[in-house]
Amino acid sequence: MKPIHVALIGLGTVGCGVYQTLHIHKKRLEMQLGAPIHLSTVVIENPEKHQKIGAKTPISTDISDILYNPEIDVVFEAINGKEPAFTYLKQCIEAGKHVITANKEMFAAHGNELKALAKLHDVQIGYDATTAGGIPIIQSIRQLFKANQIKEVQAILNGTTNYILTEMRENGLPFSTALKQAQKWGYAEADPTNDIEGYDAFFKLMILSDLIFNKQPDPEHIKRTGITDVTAEAIQQAKHEGKRIKHIASIKYDQTGNLTAEVELAAVPERHPLYAVEGVDNAIHLKADIVGDITLTGPGAGAFPTASAMLEDFCMIVSQKPAPLPIS
Repeated sequence: MKPIHVALIGLGTVGCGVYQTLHIHKKRLEMQLGAPIHLSTVVIENPEKHQKIGAKTPISTDISDILYNPEIDVVFEAINGKEPAFTYLKQCIEAGKHVITANKEMFAAHGNELKALAKLHDVQIGYDATTAGGIPIIQSIRQLFKANQIKEVQAILNGTTNYILTEMRENGLPFSTALKQAQKWGYAEADPTNDIEGYDAFFKLMILSDLIFNKQPDPEHIKRTGITDVTAEAIQQAKHEGKRIKHIASIKYDQTGNLTAEVELAAVPERHPLYAVEGVDNAIHLKADIVGDITLTGPGAGAFPTASAMLEDFCMIVSQKPAPLPIS
């Protein structure tokens, strides 16, 4: 079988995770796929920051080095923000290349357009890494929920907020101290706004909504509450009552038939499926009409859990056994 040529856009936390994983597990991946894997190009803004990688792999600042290289089969995209990620992926798809993304903000806004474009150009798009890190929620829903209809989703979709709430409860830390600790351990960015204000969970919830319900609720009608106002006293009071305060993203149809969603704090009892989800872990609880309740739990953030999801998409795409992409 001919070599599989891949390219990588971005060498931040996730991009470095993909780069390292491709090298560490290269032999196993090649055995699994039955072909050698060659990392052809890495496109980044500041090559001078990655001289060690540049000595082993060609580094470029020009996306054209991917677009006009006919050998490149699959492109991993691991940068932040809607742009230039959306433009780059659109161009890669139009160039006939499969793409795999971890960019939840971009995909929440442009996922449908990219999926339609991928179908038009007969390529695949992997986006499992956009939602819940290493939990294979996208592939699980696409492949394993065909007879079942999912009625409701409740999820912890942000590892940073879950870590902070856990530390506040278990160690009695105030919010500011727990946040600084999360930043120290690399669980939170220098600017943690997207996490602690609930935007990150919101983006991921919109991706799940589109996948499960083939539509997204009006963002203006979605209640989004962050965790910045939670107090140590409220955390301990809930603990005294046998409850835990969790930051939960949920979506369902209400009694009037409207698709409703919210990202908010909730004090949940021990019997709640998300009660025991602690630290940086994420979890997605699904209510389906035939099987009933299912909860998937696992690492929700970090370089290697996210890289794991991207590489599972890679194996699925290269094996040419992907599930069809739903387009709303």
